[in-house]
Parts: sequence; C-alpha cells; structure tokens
Amino acid sequence: MTGYTADIAGNVTPGDQAKRLWKHTTVRRHVHSALGKTLAAMAPGLDRCMYCGDSQGTDIDHFEPMSRAPLRTFDWNNHLLACSLCNSHTKRDLFPVDAAGRPLLIDPSTEDPALHLHLVLAAGEYIALTPRGEATRKVFDLNRGVLVRGRRNVYRITRLCLEDWYAAYEEGDEAALREWTSTILEQPTAEVVYAMFHQAVAPGARDIFAGDPGTLKLLRNPEVRVGLLTGL
Repeated sequence: MTGYTADIAGNVTPGDQAKRLWKHTTVRRHVHSALGKTLAAMAPGLDRCMYCGDSQGTDIDHFEPMSRAPLRTFDWNNHLLACSLCNSHTKRDLFPVDAAGRPLLIDPSTEDPALHLHLVLAAGEYIALTPRGEATRKVFDLNRGVLVRGRRNVYRITRLCLEDWYAAYEEGDEAALREWTSTILEQPTAEVVYAMFHQAVAPGARDIFAGDPGTLKLLRNPEVRVGLLTGL
C-alpha cells in the first residue's frame, strides 16, 4: 500500500486524493475486504466495534482521520473496526489533542482503556480517570442509554455463566466448557468481562462485589482466570 501513500503525498490536494483512493472500486474490493477480515479477528466478542463494543463492526475507521492525516490513510496502524454509529455519527472527523498536539482519544488496539476509564459494573457507566478517558467517553458517547443497559445485562449474565463454566470445568466436560467460554467471551460489550476480572484483584474488590462473594471467589480462581483471560 506504499504506492497509494506515495500517490497521496505527490498530489496537490493530498486530503482529497486520499478520500478518492480510499473509495476507489479497486481499493474497496481488494484492500477493504482483506483489512476488514483481519480487524474482525482482533475485535472483541463477535466482530464487535472496537470503540463501543456493542454493535457489529461494519466499518473500517481511520483512528486519525484522513482529513487530518491523509498520509496515514493506508497505514495499518491507523485502522480500527468500528460500527457505523461510532464511525459516522459520534466520532466522524473528531480527533481532540492536548496542548502538545498529542491524541486524547484512546487507541483500544494499543492501549489499555482501564488506565483511563473505570467501569462501574453495577451501574454500567464509565467514569473518566484521565483527560484522555474523558475525551474518549465524550466523543463516543460511551454512557448513552443503550450501552449502559447492555453492560448491566452482560454483568448479570456473566455472573451466572461463571458458575456454569466452573461446573463444566470440575466435571471435565470439554464440550460444555467450550460452549460456556464462547457464551461469556462473545457477548456484546465484552469489556464488561475484562473489567470484572480486572477489578476482582484490585484494591476495594470486596466493596465492588459486596453481596456477591461467590462471583468474587470465581473471578479470583486461578483455573477460571487462566481458562477465560487467555481468550480476552
């Protein structure tokens, strides 16, 4: 894809050329298809959006927009799988930066969002821990109603599924183990499962899981952590 980048760099209006090439039929047929399949394999759950985690990833998003960085249009490290809502309606060409010009949005393919955003499991809402977390929460509207409800549902469902997963593990039922593993890891908003495991070993875990010591015990169980965290 270096040839495309060179073509963009040599054009009088690189931004316009970048958009023309990205939409070109040949690029759509040969580049978009292969790129989309690779990104889908990296995405959480079942080909979920790398930003909201709720909807299916249908679009290839340029993390740094083409309008801002046309020379990164064909840069593999600048591509993320996104749903049409996050890509075309919330993010669009928004790309906030700090005073030094560094990106404020979190790149979920290279960074741990938990360093910038804390998920309140019972409420299903994100609290920003850093300016970058706040910028990401705001741009992607991460606390919109449908996402909050979805996260609460996943939290409730996962607590029940963990018991069935461990029962299958103790019984040595490989088929059931595979089914419960996929049920847990392939849910929408799969970041809830990651947050549960992360917060179970964090300070204040007993308060977070107050009233549900059984779930906390399972989340701390070495067999459960090895069996499920390796799939996240």
